[in-house]
This record gives sequence, C-alpha cells and structure tokens, in this order.
Amino acid sequence: MAQVEEESQDGLKAGAIGFVDALVIGLNSTSPAYSIAAVIGALVALAGVHAPGIIIASFVPMLLIASAFFYLNRVDQDCGTTFSWVTRAMGPWAGWLGGWAITMTGILVVGSLADVGVSFGLRGFGLDDLADNAVVRQSLAVVLILVMTAICVAGTEGSAKLQNVLILLQVLFLLVFAVVAIYRVYTDDSSLDSVKPAWDWLNPFAAGGTALTAGLLLGVFMYWGWESAVNLTEEVEDSASAPGRAGIWSTILLLVTYVSVGFAVVAYAGTTFLTDNADEEEFVFALLATEVLGSWDWIVFFAVATSAIASTQTTILPASRTALSMARRRALPHAFGHVSHRFRTPDVSTWAVAGIAIAWYLIVNQISENALFDSLSALALLIAFYYALTGIACAVYYRKHLTESVKNFILIGVGPLIGSALLIWLLVEAIIDLSDPENSYSGVSWFGLGPPLVIGIGIALTGVLVMVYWRFTAPAFWDERPGVADPALVNGKQR
Repeated sequence: MAQVEEESQDGLKAGAIGFVDALVIGLNSTSPAYSIAAVIGALVALAGVHAPGIIIASFVPMLLIASAFFYLNRVDQDCGTTFSWVTRAMGPWAGWLGGWAITMTGILVVGSLADVGVSFGLRGFGLDDLADNAVVRQSLAVVLILVMTAICVAGTEGSAKLQNVLILLQVLFLLVFAVVAIYRVYTDDSSLDSVKPAWDWLNPFAAGGTALTAGLLLGVFMYWGWESAVNLTEEVEDSASAPGRAGIWSTILLLVTYVSVGFAVVAYAGTTFLTDNADEEEFVFALLATEVLGSWDWIVFFAVATSAIASTQTTILPASRTALSMARRRALPHAFGHVSHRFRTPDVSTWAVAGIAIAWYLIVNQISENALFDSLSALALLIAFYYALTGIACAVYYRKHLTESVKNFILIGVGPLIGSALLIWLLVEAIIDLSDPENSYSGVSWFGLGPPLVIGIGIALTGVLVMVYWRFTAPAFWDERPGVADPALVNGKQR
C-alpha cells in the first residue's frame, strides 16, 4: 500500500496520552452541556415528557457504530479512522468520500462552537452587552479558535490536560444544575409547571412515529463527536484497544449524562415552558438556569461555555488527523501530511482546518445568523453518512471472520449493519425534511430547497469534484484495492 514517509518522518507522538485522556477527549468532543442545551427544547416540543426516551433510542445506533470503530481500530490503528478503514474494506473512492465528510464536519461546526463558548462565557461574567455585539463576539470567537488550534499543535499532552480540566468543570456545573432542579421539584418549589419524573418517560415509542424519527435526528447530533478518541489512536497508549474502548465508554457516559439532565430539565420546567422556548436553541438552557438557580445562573452559563470551548479544540483533532492520513496515502496534497518535528503533531493540516473553519464562520455570518444555524443542520447529513459507511465497512472488512463465533457475528457483523441501516434511514428522512425551506432556520428557499440541504449537496458535490481532480492529478492512491482483515490482527495482535 502506497505510503509517504518523508512528510512525517518523526511520526505522531506514540503513547502521548492514556485511556482516560482519550475518554475525556471523546466526551468533550460531543460538547455535552452545549449539545443538550441546544437540543432539549426541540426534543420536548416533539416528544413531550418522553424526550429522555428519545435520548435513549438515539444511543442505540451510536453504540452499534462505536462497536464498529472498536473492531476496525483493532486491526488498523490509523488516525484517519473511517477514511483508512473504508478504503481498506470498500476501496479508495468510498474511503475518500468518508474522509471528506469527517473533515467537513469539523469545518462546519468549529466556528459555531467558538461563538457559543464566547457568548456564554461573556454572559457568565455579566457582560451581556458584549455578548450581543456581533463584531465583538465574532472577533473573540476567531481568537478562541486560534488559541485552541495553537494548543492542538503544541502537543497532544497539553490538549489532554486542558480537556481534563474542562470536563471536570462541565460535569460539576451540570451536576449542580440537575441536583438543584430535582430537589426543587420534589419540594414543590419549582417556579414553573413542574412534573414528577416517571419511568414511562423512558419509552420513546410513546412519543409517536413522527416525533421518534425527528427526535432521533436530533439525538445523532447530541452524541456525535465521541470518535475523536479513536482519531488519536496513533498517540494513545495501547493503541490497538484503548481508543476503541474510550469511544464505547464515551457513548455510555454520554447516555447517563443526557438522560439525567434531560429528566431534571423536563421535570422542573414541564413541557409548556420548553416547547414555547424551543426556538431559542441553546439559550433555552440559559432561561431555565435563571429559573432554577436564580443569581447562581452563571453556573449553567459556564457549563455551556466550557463545553463549547472544549469541543472547539477537540473537533479540530479528527479533521486534522483525517487530512494527515489522507495526505500520507497520497489522497490529498503532500503538504497536509507534514508533522511538526518539534511537537510531533500534524501542524499544517491543523492550521488549515482552523483557517478554513474561520473563513466559513465569518462568511456565513455575513449572510445571516440563521444561515450559520442552517449549516449546522447540514451536519446531520454528513454525520449519518460517514457513521453508516463505517458500520458497513466493519462487516465487509471482517466478512471472512463473522462466522468464527457468535460474538463476531453479532458485534462485528449484525450490530454495525443495524446501526448503519438506522443511520441510512435517518439520512433519508433528513433529506426529505430539509428539502422543505420551511424546516430551515432561515425559512427561505435556495434553488427550491431548504438551505441546509443545499449546503449538504454543495459539500458533497465539491468533494466529488476535488476527488476526481485529485484522481487524475495524483493517481497513486486509487491503485489501492480493498481487502479483508488479517487473521493475525483479528486475534488481537497489533500492527
């Protein structure tokens, strides 16, 4: 298989971080506080008190795909993850598109995360006027992206230490909020129409078919990002198993966090408050914070701020490492494969991702703030695509080993394929939903379609054009042929 040695002669720093560090990075990449803040209002508007059940239902495809990540990482510890695995299993064309999707998700979302981090951080300090000033907020968001990028380039160990601090603060803030909310519900001290929690809330099917479908789309966004731990596989101790385990445990811990906070939010606020304020996006959490904590509402502001800031950094990691992996295989220009001799991190690809993300954030904001939200809606399409592709690749790459045991058949074959089928179904539903301009934040028509779908199609077509151009400019990568998992590696040996 064609490899390029000179651009990464030092390689990424092996053993730079451990399992716990990878786990924390996987958790922070999902931006838990920000994700639940952005989604809970819309979930309740769709499913009422059964929102926690939707959160559980959304967990199922994520866990099945996390299993695929674990087993594929076991036989190929490549920081390009989906790109490398799909290429090995299904060929270079499918692999390239998977890598493109991962890289573009990072570019689409980094600016928005930085914007939320700045906005909530300023509000936490009582600087609401500055948070409402677009020039100030966007300028600080750009500075934040540059700072987080510099930390990423300066070394994975430093990134991990910062992430450890941020996750502790985030979990502490969320825990305080949830405990106070539940306490006030059971002492009948809620300032809103509180509802006592019930086990029936965990039943997603009680919400109805349409609510379940739309809710699962939101749920995919909530859980997305845990695989960042696996993108660091070349830099994690015990690279054959630790990154994959970190990915699986990330999804489990996210489930516990989301369901706990979801119960607290629904119980305290009831359905009316959340439904009436669903269009406030993440700011519904800010409104609720004041109701629950009074003058201590800054706790929730900082929870969301630390969540978004942490994810600003960790979202750059998978995009940059995927670009690095693609360059090493000659699937992208040589320069993206450069590794800093001093820090042993992919400096060129990291700065490139950050630069393009900043440009996207500033340009889209000039159109409108709603256009930025529309670009985030397009994320669902890219996420569902590359997750589904990974699940299929797992079954295909292991196809000669699926009948060796019941464990292999279920965890490596059937499970990932079911997860992929669910995500493909959600992808189709998302395309249908987003084709209607009325379902977009902007509420306007672009070429007769909703802006999020146009953005998604535009990204896909751009990817195809770049791929075809690169195919004829540097054809070496396209000489690769799909194969099957090495029996020795399947049995646990490391590459």
